[in-house]
Amino acid sequence: MKRLLAIELQKIWKNRASRILTISYFVILSFIALIASIKFDIGNFKLHFAEMGIFNFPYIWHFNTYIASILKLFLAIVIVSMMANEYSYGTLKQNLIDGMSKKEFILSKFLTVILFAFTSTVFVFVMSLILGYSFSSYTELGIVFSDLEYLLAYFIKLVGFFSFCLFLGILVKRSAFALGFLLIWFLVEKISYLTLKFDIFNRDPRVDQVYAFMPLESMSNLIIEPFSRLSIIKNIQSAVGEKGIKDYDVHFTSILIVLLWTAIFIFLSYKIIKKRDL
Repeated sequence: MKRLLAIELQKIWKNRASRILTISYFVILSFIALIASIKFDIGNFKLHFAEMGIFNFPYIWHFNTYIASILKLFLAIVIVSMMANEYSYGTLKQNLIDGMSKKEFILSKFLTVILFAFTSTVFVFVMSLILGYSFSSYTELGIVFSDLEYLLAYFIKLVGFFSFCLFLGILVKRSAFALGFLLIWFLVEKISYLTLKFDIFNRDPRVDQVYAFMPLESMSNLIIEPFSRLSIIKNIQSAVGEKGIKDYDVHFTSILIVLLWTAIFIFLSYKIIKKRDL
């Protein structure tokens, strides 16, 4: 496994575009810390994000993993390009000639996916600890290390999403077309969901239940938006008479659905490579 992973990392690092995107991803990820310095001071209106409690333990685990997951597209481009380059540069055929089996080839790609997701999760964990201890009003260990399930959800979300990108890269062969297909899938899934969800003539609660099994929606359900948990948002909702009751927990069923999609994407990737004339 170590050999397979080393081969993939070497390919990525030698590709200038992939190297720049990977480094840029972690640099931009660290910019979450800059949110603490954002201040609005307009007349009587004063807003300091750090004072709103976004970096308080344990809320910070929810906030940072949600924000970080938005940036996953940077690594998604690397994953798709990683597969597209195999066809463009002929390295896939060369690997097979050198004795690598097709099963080992897919395994090497999946190990890379896991490594990217794990590294990103560790990065968010360390960054959240630093920001939390710098700005949080609560630093008791019992509070600091509660709600860590958001980190697990973040890791699973990245693995599932990157596996989907890997599958598209293998299916389409061209990175631009694969990313285009990903965008189309997202739009179709989201537009159809919103159309059915907010149909004024038929607001069927089963819509959420059905779409919870869709690939991208199931990944999205792992980490629900955290903003409505903030006290300032709750106060606004109370002022306008809105009772926002939302389930922010990470559920085992959501994790299971994403893991199932991950297995399907990797299995289909292997089947395509196995049957395709390379």
